[in-house]
Amino acid sequence: MLDIGSRITTLRKKLNLSQSELAKKVEVSRTIIGNYERNENTPSIEILLKIAKIFNVSVDYLIGEGSLSSYDKDVLKRINDIEALPNEDKKHIFYLIDNLVKAAKLKTI
Repeated sequence: MLDIGSRITTLRKKLNLSQSELAKKVEVSRTIIGNYERNENTPSIEILLKIAKIFNVSVDYLIGEGSLSSYDKDVLKRINDIEALPNEDKKHIFYLIDNLVKAAKLKTI
């Protein structure tokens, strides 16, 4: 079973939105949002699209399917921007990213 509800809940709380506030944006009732979050109902495609746009994520992310479902749109945009660069520029960016990731990992040890 899909766990769309937990993703909606997490994203809603991340934006400090109440169920009522999200319901207004999606144009459904607060009860419907609660049902989605408890996985008692599954949103229609139209509602999933609205929710994805509000949270700036893909529908794949909401339903947890697809190879890029764990990435939000900001990450995907950056990946696409890097992909369009010449190879030499990509090498420099990857070098920087690798060193930043390594430094971040060292901070957690």
